[in-house]
Amino acid sequence: MPAKLLKGAEVAKEIRAELKKEVESLKEKHGVVPGLVTILVGENPASQSYVRAKQKTAHELGFHSVQDNQPADLSEDKLLALIDKYNKDPQIDGILVQLPLPKGVNENKILLAIDPSKDVDAFHPVNVGKLMIGEPDYLPCTPAGIQELLIRSGTEVSGAEVAVVGRSNIVGKPIAVMLMQKGPGANATVTVCHTRTKDVKFHTKRADIVIAAAGVTEYVKGDMIKPGAVVIDVGVNEVGKTADGKRILKGDVAFDEAVEVASAITPVPGGVGPMTITMLMKNTVRGCKLHHNIKD
Repeated sequence: MPAKLLKGAEVAKEIRAELKKEVESLKEKHGVVPGLVTILVGENPASQSYVRAKQKTAHELGFHSVQDNQPADLSEDKLLALIDKYNKDPQIDGILVQLPLPKGVNENKILLAIDPSKDVDAFHPVNVGKLMIGEPDYLPCTPAGIQELLIRSGTEVSGAEVAVVGRSNIVGKPIAVMLMQKGPGANATVTVCHTRTKDVKFHTKRADIVIAAAGVTEYVKGDMIKPGAVVIDVGVNEVGKTADGKRILKGDVAFDEAVEVASAITPVPGGVGPMTITMLMKNTVRGCKLHHNIKD
């Protein structure tokens, strides 16, 4: 029997409905609304598309949202000054600088300049450190989306064997840390596999949950998955285009093989992807509460 599809688009819609009610409550009870600024330097088409999607969602939820477009030749000093301005702006709870940045701009220096309390991407070392010790202000967006998918699908994480394939700072490392913490949707035993792992199949084959975030098209094959396991595919790899120019996307999992083995699996596209922006919005709402000392 083919695996159940874990459709992130449906779960994201559910969470956004909850957030919209929360935003309305913040406005009615406290007279505040979450504020998000997205800073785009240059005209990278993919970045423009990502920023539009983030701003559209923010508007739909009732945020105070600002789209700040800057020319590609913006100097590093001017970008730092711009971030400082938003760090001090009481209407802004979340600052997002869309990556990649133009050559000559030190991305790490820019991300470090963001006030950690407004770092809704959760990339700042302060937020990474808080995550590590189990006291996060914000959860990184894609890993948070994965965890929500597991929780809301009824997947038993506590005590489960989890294999994370990939060790990036954006997905692999943080999701491993999150799933081994104490708390809901966690308490798992986590193995992290990567390019130097001698036998990835050995680890994935015994895992109850496989999270594929290697950035390699169809890296995880069907015979690498334990029958009945839950498979979360984070990969988004362009493998070509249709006749009308639309991108053809495949994940890091060989879907046609895995769907016959797993009990549940995320599709690509439509799986983890839609969750990322939604969790960014959730972080911005949390930022609003933190900045106005509003308790949950």
